[in-house]
Amino acid sequence: MAKAATTHHTAGAFPQPESLPLDGFTRWSTLKSIVPNSREWVRLREKEGRFPKRVHLSLRCTAWPNRELHKWLADPLNYRAAPAANSTEVA
Repeated sequence: MAKAATTHHTAGAFPQPESLPLDGFTRWSTLKSIVPNSREWVRLREKEGRFPKRVHLSLRCTAWPNRELHKWLADPLNYRAAPAANSTEVA
């Protein structure tokens, strides 16, 4: 009798966007499993305004706002980050 083929799925290997809380912040250790690209890719998209801007919670703690991450996950191609409130750039 032949064994039935089984597939093993690792639950929780890549968190789904639904598992990301709506409020709060997400650090890189969690974000890297949601965003399938490198930290440099994220940095370059932030600079272009095509990925949510990181927030410095302390001198050594950086995170991304979950509300902005949800907006990006909903439409990554058309997402544009809002300009910073204290920005001195002229449009």
